Amino acid sequence: MNCLITGASGFVGKSLCAALSMRALGVRIAMRSFQDRADDFKGVVVGTIDAETPWSEALRGIDTVVHLAARVHVMNDVSENPLVEFRRVNVDGTLNLARQAAAAGVRRFVFISSVKVNGERTEFGHAFSETDAPNPQDAYGLSKHEAEQGLRQMAAETGMELVIIRPPLVYGPGVKANFAALMRAVQRGWPLPLGAIHNQRSLVALGNLVDFIITCITHPQAANQTFLVSDGQDLSTTELVRGMARAAGVPARLLPVPVWALQAGAGLLGKGDAVQRLCGNLQVDISKARQLLGWVAPVSVEEGLRRTVVG
Repeated sequence: MNCLITGASGFVGKSLCAALSMRALGVRIAMRSFQDRADDFKGVVVGTIDAETPWSEALRGIDTVVHLAARVHVMNDVSENPLVEFRRVNVDGTLNLARQAAAAGVRRFVFISSVKVNGERTEFGHAFSETDAPNPQDAYGLSKHEAEQGLRQMAAETGMELVIIRPPLVYGPGVKANFAALMRAVQRGWPLPLGAIHNQRSLVALGNLVDFIITCITHPQAANQTFLVSDGQDLSTTELVRGMARAAGVPARLLPVPVWALQAGAGLLGKGDAVQRLCGNLQVDISKARQLLGWVAPVSVEEGLRRTVVG
């Protein structure tokens, strides 16, 4: 089996390419430029991903496409209309690739979407499932939802198998953004006002997401399905910080500040969204992945956090 991987130089893509190679599956990477070359994998330069990207050379002899490349959340976005930019890459670019893949005889198209298609938060104990009505709340989530809709229509018209995967926050070696900042604070022993948060959030370790993607590449029952994926063990923010501290071999310095006080302070500072992510619930139900594919997360939360710390 030969796989084309987009986004191969990214956080997930690098690990996915290495894991595919170890399983003796053929890997070809799509690169924006030669600077994106990854290890010894064969690569084809395709340039910027949009509605005009030429894919014929990259798709020659390919059985499966895994589309990881996307425009993700941009800090301090200066675009006049961010939604237009998200659509250009995440919708138009995705559908252009899928259309050319179907014409080239690609058997299966695996699209890495986002839990943001479901929404930003859940009620305690009521996890998102694949059957829930989509409720994207930002331009990124909306663009992923629109891409999913276009892909389903295209798959129905062409017969190309489609698999959609919606991961929550992914952590692991090389993770960046807020997770990395929180990890650094824990490692440095900073007192954190996160000792009284009793929420529940689903995360997915990099090793688990990579394993699940490979399952969706190879498993016959994955065809034309949408899946949520996680570690299968939800954590409160307080539990997450304690787990980070154990993995780093340092004490967890947690202050039991009430959630209402955190929310009030964040509101005054204009950081309400950040506190919502720390204090709110976002759970996903992965029973479909378990039952239909027989998938079990191979990496425990403890091991996933240890790998993240070690890097």
